[in-house]
Amino acid sequence: MYWLYWLFILILLAAAGGAALLAYRTYVLGDTSAPKLNVGGWLFRQRPEPRLGVIEQASVDARRRLVLIRRDGIEHLIMTGGPVDVLIETGIQPPQPDHSAKGDAERSPPVFARPPRNLGQAVNE
Repeated sequence: MYWLYWLFILILLAAAGGAALLAYRTYVLGDTSAPKLNVGGWLFRQRPEPRLGVIEQASVDARRRLVLIRRDGIEHLIMTGGPVDVLIETGIQPPQPDHSAKGDAERSPPVFARPPRNLGQAVNE
């Protein structure tokens, strides 16, 4: 009779875990569809391709930043952090990969490049 008590506790914990997983899916992921028969299909499904992303960002001064944003394959250059955020350029086509380039040595260095810092090195050293 003692093992029946522990079996009941185990079933109760499994049901609570399943309910917590479904609540997580609904609250965090916003998915209210019923789970499919294959367990891995609804739990580990592929994420959609992101439509919006920050491509590059660079500091102009202590307050302002230049941010290059890509949305649906079109890039936009924005300056943020001042009294007003400014859209500098829109509709920039992303650069196409150049298959005729010989290597990285022939390419020009990036405009806002800085050398990497070592662990423990101060910002202005």
